Amino acid sequence: QPQVIFPKFDLPAFLHALQEYKIEKAHIAPPIAAVLAKHPVVDNYDLSATKYLISGAAPMGAALENAVKARLGVKVKQAYGMTEASPAVNYSRDDHEVPSSSGHIVPNTELRVVCPSSQNDLSPNEVGELWYRGPQVMLGYLNNDEATENTISPCGFLKTGDLGYVDDLGNVYVVDRLKELIKYKGHQIAPAELEDVLMKHPKVMDAACIRGYNEDREELPKACVVVKAGEVLSAEELMEFVAAQVAPYKKIRQVVFVETIPKNSAGKILRRELQAVH
Repeated sequence: QPQVIFPKFDLPAFLHALQEYKIEKAHIAPPIAAVLAKHPVVDNYDLSATKYLISGAAPMGAALENAVKARLGVKVKQAYGMTEASPAVNYSRDDHEVPSSSGHIVPNTELRVVCPSSQNDLSPNEVGELWYRGPQVMLGYLNNDEATENTISPCGFLKTGDLGYVDDLGNVYVVDRLKELIKYKGHQIAPAELEDVLMKHPKVMDAACIRGYNEDREELPKACVVVKAGEVLSAEELMEFVAAQVAPYKKIRQVVFVETIPKNSAGKILRRELQAVH
């Protein structure tokens, strides 16, 4: 089975490689999954050889996961890790797939879910920062003791900077980056959760959620949206669509329509670039 590696994501090249080399497993990020679920050019390729999509880099909601499965007839597995963990700490087993979960922790690895403010351990289904300890966790950053002390706890746990929780069956769910949360009237809102809802709209091709601000410079959820070619979509229609599916405090308060959503070479949304422009 050949391995094909791209310097950056390019949709036609990616689809051509899946077809030409009959790739069985492809590693993707959620924004790539969104393209595979919605872009019309996907229908021009024979992707019948592809059986698995393995998603990482950001959390993928159940709605997007199911949309990709329905269109391509593949299994979707999620994994979670980071460079500092060499790189995996969670993986969805073949015999145990749960939509939107990144699976169980890998063998020989410990997980704590910690309150970001008190650093106390939380109970199942409570959202906190994910801390991992295991043989794959780095010893530290080269020649940077301060960064190491801020990232590795005294007892050897890696502080990921990601929020998540563990359900009663041991499935791990990643919510979003701690530093990317939107603080609205005392509530904390994960952009990834709203992006998953936005992507369910039939007229939306791509979307990202960033911090918006009102006249008093208070944070609020703001959607950046790419509309499908030939479709017409108003901000009001989109806000009503989201409001019907989320808690009142999570409603989208501002919408801006854009031509593209910037992403890095792995397909991960570059929210900071959007934030700087919008």
